Formats: sequence, structure tokens, C-alpha cells
Amino acid sequence: MRILQAMAGAQYGGAEAFFTRLVSALHRAGLEQRVLIRPNDAREKALAAEGIEPVKVAFGGAWDFQSRRAFGREIRDFGPDIVMTWMNRASHFCPKGDFVHIGRLGGYYDLKYYRNCDHLIGNTEDIVQYLVDAGWPRERAHYLPNFVTGKKGTPVSRSVLYTPTNTTLILALGRLHPNKAFDTLLQAVARVPNTYLWIAGDGPERAKLEALAEKLAIKPRVRFLGWREDTADLLATCDVFVCPSRHEPLGNVVIEAWAQARPVIAADSLGPGTLIEHMETGILTPVDDAPTMARAIRYVIEDENVRTRIAAQGHDVFLENFTEETIVSQYMAFFEERLSG
Repeated sequence: MRILQAMAGAQYGGAEAFFTRLVSALHRAGLEQRVLIRPNDAREKALAAEGIEPVKVAFGGAWDFQSRRAFGREIRDFGPDIVMTWMNRASHFCPKGDFVHIGRLGGYYDLKYYRNCDHLIGNTEDIVQYLVDAGWPRERAHYLPNFVTGKKGTPVSRSVLYTPTNTTLILALGRLHPNKAFDTLLQAVARVPNTYLWIAGDGPERAKLEALAEKLAIKPRVRFLGWREDTADLLATCDVFVCPSRHEPLGNVVIEAWAQARPVIAADSLGPGTLIEHMETGILTPVDDAPTMARAIRYVIEDENVRTRIAAQGHDVFLENFTEETIVSQYMAFFEERLSG
């Protein structure tokens, strides 16, 4: 079985990170693949470390006929049984051919980009329902979740980031974008003294968020780390993980925190609200409610029993549903079914 995978993603992002994880895991499982990506040094190095040499394609705008021709050449040369395209651009650029075309969606995208696909994957059940509601045939819409690494992280030195060892460390991960609601988290942290906050991520909101931290008089205990690849190590370092997103289709960061057995607090947006059982595998707070989020943070800090229970039970959910072995097995079975069908 030969699979060609194409990702025309951004420099950073959750879908882009999972693309690299899944391609690498399928390679380790023995699947023959050809991989097309936009030029990206970090992604190329990560794939090369797994023994995968990606083909670089620009995936430019609507008039980028050179990329379309390159896509076609790779398909003719490799002869894939399945072509799996990630998100809008790669799915739209993919030519028709004698293969099964699968589009993989991690959000509520316009289906006009997926008209030539035979099947669509959504990484949440709600995305699959969105596809069906938008008119896509139910029998060709499939739910396959993400996985995260189960390898235990190694705590990083807090002193490197001028963070005391005797204070509570809160961690947040994600692109610095309005959807992620880091402004709400900063307002919550301002209400919880003797805590430090690390925000790992980058994006267009960074300057605005740094200004807000200064306005709230918490800049001395907030660290903006930029985009990091060592998320497992950062999670192993923190005491509490918080996902404040006002819009989060999946909540992959919640699964990452569970994998490291960290207690999770999250705004009750779609993805985290679906994943987390309130007071059992995490604590949910209303979206854009900084005072309630602050109370939840104080509660988790002060009650060791709650902190231990939600961390352990979240880890159990990870082990049962979101390990690499589990999800790779589901993908391999899915590919086999598409070909036999």
C-alpha cells in the first residue's frame, strides 16, 4: 500500500505538528509514503530525523500552476493507492487520478476545496457532523482522532526563565491568536498572586498580549517563550495546564497535558468541552470568564486531592484513547478499508 501525503500548512500550528507526528508514526509502522510539504526548515528536519525526505512544493496562490504540475508529477512518479491531503490548499491543488483521495480536516472548512475528494476525515465527531450537515455523504465522512507522544517529558530548568521553584507554575500552549483567548488567561492570572505563567507560542497577538500583561501589572511573572517544540518537557515542568481558548475545535493541547499527567483547566469551548469530564478529568470554566478561571486555578492549587485526581484520570483517558499505537492502528485499518471498498 502506497500513501502520498500533502500538507500546505503554515509555519506553525496544531495541524502541522500532527501531520509530522502521523507521517513519522506511519513510517515507523512500515507504511510506504511520499510526503509533500511547503519549504519549512523545522518540519524538514523533524521528518528527516525519522528517515523521511519530503518533497518541497511551494503551494502558492490560485495561479501557482507550477505547484499543481509538481503535485501531478509526484503522483505519476510514485503511483499512490491513496492520496491524503491536509486542509484547503493541498486538497484543492490535488489532481484527479487513479487513487483514493482523502481530505483530512481539523476545522470547519469550506467544502468547496474538497469537491474532488472521495472521503473526508474529521479529527472530532463534531467536525464529522458539520460535514454531514453541509451535505457531504455520511458514509464518506469519518472520525479519526489525533494522538500525542506518550514519552515522558524531562522538566526544564525554571531558573533559565527566571522563575522561582517555590511558586506555582501555570503553562499555556498555542498560537498567539484571538481564538486562543490568552487575554482571558492573563486577566485570570492577575487575580491569582504568587503564580508564574509561561505561554509557549507565537503569533500576531504577541505585542498586544505583552502590553496587556504590563497593564495588568503581572509582566514580571509572565514569560512569553515563543514557539517551542519541547512541549512534553514544558508540561513536565508546570504545576497546572490551562487552555483558555474561546474557539478550539479539538483541544489537542488538552490531550498533550493528559499524556504528561498534568491537571487541566480549560474554557468550555467546543473541543475541550467535549474531551473533558468536568471535575473528573479536568475543570471547565465558561468561555471568556476570567474571574471564574481564576477561582478554578486557585481551587486546583489549594486542593491536592482534586489536583491529583483530575491529573490521574485525564492520563487514563489518554492511555485508553489517544496513544500513537491506538490511532496508527485506526488509520491503517481505515486505509485498508478504503482500498478493499
